[in-house]
Amino acid sequence: MNKALFSEFDAVSSKQWKQKIQFDLKGADYNDTLIWQTNEGIPVKPFYHADDFKDLQNVSNTKATQWKICQSIFVADVEKSNLKALDVIQRGAESIQFILPSEDISIENLLKNIDLDSTALYFELQFLSEAFVKKLSAIPKNPANYGEGIHIQTDIIGNLAKTGNWLNNLNDDFKKFEAIIKRTSQLSVDVSLYQNAGATMVQQLAYALAHANEYLNYTNSDSYQEKQSFNINFKISVGTNYFFEIAKLRALRELWHTLALEYKTNTNCYILATPTKRNKTLYDYNTNMLRTTTECMSAILGGANTICNLPFDAIYHKNNEFGERIARNQLLVLKQESYFDKVNNPSDGSYYIESLTNQLAEKALDLFKNIEANGGFLKQLKEGTIQRKIKESATKEQQQFDSGEDILLGTNKHPNVNDKMKNELELYPFVKTNQRKTLIEPIIEKRLAEQLEQKRLKIE
Repeated sequence: MNKALFSEFDAVSSKQWKQKIQFDLKGADYNDTLIWQTNEGIPVKPFYHADDFKDLQNVSNTKATQWKICQSIFVADVEKSNLKALDVIQRGAESIQFILPSEDISIENLLKNIDLDSTALYFELQFLSEAFVKKLSAIPKNPANYGEGIHIQTDIIGNLAKTGNWLNNLNDDFKKFEAIIKRTSQLSVDVSLYQNAGATMVQQLAYALAHANEYLNYTNSDSYQEKQSFNINFKISVGTNYFFEIAKLRALRELWHTLALEYKTNTNCYILATPTKRNKTLYDYNTNMLRTTTECMSAILGGANTICNLPFDAIYHKNNEFGERIARNQLLVLKQESYFDKVNNPSDGSYYIESLTNQLAEKALDLFKNIEANGGFLKQLKEGTIQRKIKESATKEQQQFDSGEDILLGTNKHPNVNDKMKNELELYPFVKTNQRKTLIEPIIEKRLAEQLEQKRLKIE
């Protein structure tokens, strides 16, 4: 294109644009009319301009051309899980996340006939066992490219936050955790809990950083003799606030880079993204497919390495071939028909997204510093501060949903009154209240539509 064409036009400053907008508003207040506030405390402007930035933004090092389609498999039966993994790989899955409830599982049988050179594997362990991790560590992998091999997800603090208890006790958990990370050089932080419980994006980012910092503090303490660099894996949930979610993932990378530099560890992080459960609905459930599609798009554009989609019926149906196939096909369409794997850093240079990224990162860093100044993440978990802050954010969001300000189409806006779901429930889709003794108050995941759906079920 002839650059001389553009030289015929004068540059327009941000100030000139604003003056033109104010003239067109015919006396209406610019701030009240066109700027809206988010729950993150970020004002969203009607336009963004190069004048908003003092310096040119750095080019990110994300590799959006390399994102992987993942299938999650809960391993109740080893043989069936192996056959399912082989089947979904044939149908387009490029990585598998095995959720392992017990160490009484044969790794050899689970991975039988799976091409380990082309399939990245995640093992989410719901137990602590150095002997079992030793078996996993022996699986052949390409050490030159972390992300194409084996990810062992062991998150004892995440388990404490979710259940209210250690797997065994604090000392035993950290002793086994130490043995595991010395062998794997991998850290894993599950951030999805905070999003699904109603935390704001700033809270999610700050808690992710503070959560990871607890592990880094431990590995740099006198009790941890070996000095080593770690690869870190963040499991994160993505919501429907499209551009903000793109910025959230970008901000997470920037924040981790800053923290990792302080500890002289690997500044790159690996992000496994999955759609949030918080906005999913029981009624008019097909809209869940629309939600998960845009959420997966945000994850890709934000630079997630691997994406594990959520089936549209996951909240009320047991795992089933149809729901999982649709979820996988959504990702296949994005990759193979929508060209979401053609550009490495597609969101770079967008003034809006760059601005959101900077603001989210700055606010999250301030909150992280506040957490550390008040004793750290574990201390605030034990005191209930983290739980209280998330509850406050969740309550505000719930009020916005109940008043109709926050809209879920088909649920609190344009509901189908003839829609019946009572006979479709294979799973209990609401928060379960089982009384038990816990060391701390657990962080509870809850969907926005639960109370409304329970009322509708009663009158069917």
